[in-house]
Amino acid sequence: MALAQAELVADLLRQAEPDLDVSLAQNDPRGDRDQISRLDRHGGKGGAFVAEIRADVLAGRSQCAMHSLKDMPGNEETPGLVIGAYLKRENPTDSLVLRPGLTLEELRRVEGEGLKLGTNSVRRGALVRNLFPRIEVIHFRGAADTRIDKLDYGKMQQQVDGSEVGPADAILLATAGMARIGMAERSDYRFSTDEMLPAVGQGIVAVECAETDWATRERLARLDDPAARACAQAEREMLWVLDGHCNSPMAGFATIDGEVMTLNAAVMSLDGETILTHEARGPSEYPRELGRNVGLAMIAKGAQSLIDDTRS
Repeated sequence: MALAQAELVADLLRQAEPDLDVSLAQNDPRGDRDQISRLDRHGGKGGAFVAEIRADVLAGRSQCAMHSLKDMPGNEETPGLVIGAYLKRENPTDSLVLRPGLTLEELRRVEGEGLKLGTNSVRRGALVRNLFPRIEVIHFRGAADTRIDKLDYGKMQQQVDGSEVGPADAILLATAGMARIGMAERSDYRFSTDEMLPAVGQGIVAVECAETDWATRERLARLDDPAARACAQAEREMLWVLDGHCNSPMAGFATIDGEVMTLNAAVMSLDGETILTHEARGPSEYPRELGRNVGLAMIAKGAQSLIDDTRS
C-alpha cells in the first residue's frame, strides 16, 4: 500500500512537471520489519512508520516523503520539516472484512459472541467493542493484503512472548487502503462515518519535505488540495489540544460545505463502554480555530481523563 501511495505522488509530480526525473527511494521502517509487536513498542505509528523516513529527508537522502496522514503524530513537531502537500482526501471510512463462510447477518445476530476480530488500531478496537459488545478483539498486524491472507487461510498472529492468537473471523481495514491495493471488492461492509468515526487524517496522503528546500516546496504546492489541507489542520489541531498519543482511542473528522466546516470528534475508553463526542461548525477559512475549540470542548466533557487512563 505504501508503495502504491508513493507511486501516486511520483505520478502527480511527473504530470505537474513532465521533464522532472522522479525516482522512488524505498525505506523499510521498523513497523514493517517487525510484524509482531504492538506499535506502541516503537513509539506508536510515528516511530514505527514515520521516524526513519523523516530521517532520510533531513539527511538529504530523499527530497520528500509520503505518509498516510493518520500515521503522523499530531502532538509533536519535527524541526526542519514541513508538509508541502496534502493530496485530495480519499474515502475516509473503515471496512469490515469477514472470513469465508461468515456472513454479516450472522455477526450481527450474535453481536460478535464467540468471534474474534483482528486489528492493531485502538480506535477501531474500541468502536467495534461498542458496536458488537460480545466480540473478542485480538492484536493483528501486517500490511492490508497480509492481514487478508491471514484471515482467509485461518493463520495465527504471533505475539512478542512467542504465543499466538487467532485465527481471526473478521478484520477492520481502511477503505482507501483496500482500494489502493486493488482489493476493494473484499469489503463486506463499509461503516459510515457516523457508525465509526475515522482517525484524524484518515484518507489523506501528506507529502513532507525539508523546510528550507524551496524548490521541492514549490513543486509540492502544485499537488496540494486546499480542502484536504484545511480539514487536516482542523483535525490535527484538535489532536494537538487533546495531546493524544499512540495508544489513545480517539477520532476526528472534518468536512466542508461551502464556506462552513464541520468537525466531529470522539474520545473513548479502550473497552468502548464510554464514548465522548462533540460536533461544532465554523468558517472553513479558520480550520485551526475550529479544531482548537473542539479540543477544548472535549476536555470540558472529560476527554482528558480517558486519554490519561490509556497512558498507564
